[in-house]
Amino acid sequence: MKAAAIIPAYNEETTIGAVIDTVKRVPQVAQVVVVSDGSTDRTVHVAKQKGVRVIDLKTNIGKGGAMKRGIQSTAAGVVLFLDADLVGLTERHVEALIEPVADGQAEMSVGLFEGGRMATDLAQAVAPFLSGQRAVRREILDEIGDMDITRFGIEVALTRHVRAKNYRVENVVLSGLTHRMKEEKLGFARGLMARLRMYWEIVRNVQRG
Repeated sequence: MKAAAIIPAYNEETTIGAVIDTVKRVPQVAQVVVVSDGSTDRTVHVAKQKGVRVIDLKTNIGKGGAMKRGIQSTAAGVVLFLDADLVGLTERHVEALIEPVADGQAEMSVGLFEGGRMATDLAQAVAPFLSGQRAVRREILDEIGDMDITRFGIEVALTRHVRAKNYRVENVVLSGLTHRMKEEKLGFARGLMARLRMYWEIVRNVQRG
């Protein structure tokens, strides 16, 4: 079963090109959709240059909303989500996420960083349910009606829903993979504030459950 890769992105011109290039080399991926969530840099330009479908949202609606727009643009039976700020992504990482779901071994796979760098490894060891790298069967995504209001809590919403339905989940170790941290993108002060806002969205979504 082929997959559609959805890459939500907000001002990720530095890394999104390499992420797209890697995903396009994976035979199991039939479609790549980049959803620019109100980006003000060259994210849209870079993605279009790679020849993939680009949904250019003019205002920032949050990660959950961007992911929902991506889902609505494809009829694929397996949907792969990847962050646009990944560093060190390989074809094998992508294949390892898709295979358990496409082969019917699990309804969702969740990618966990390992050996990339200490900060991101530690964050996922503490809270693996926050990983943005995952493959999901389409019908499960269609069951989540309020995905567009979860903003940064989308990973929590997916995890909570899958647990409530007793769906099978397979954790996939993604060796050598990491991502750019908000403090690196925005500077320490602005990055820290952005991180705190993200955590607030996550906490709020947990409380909604």
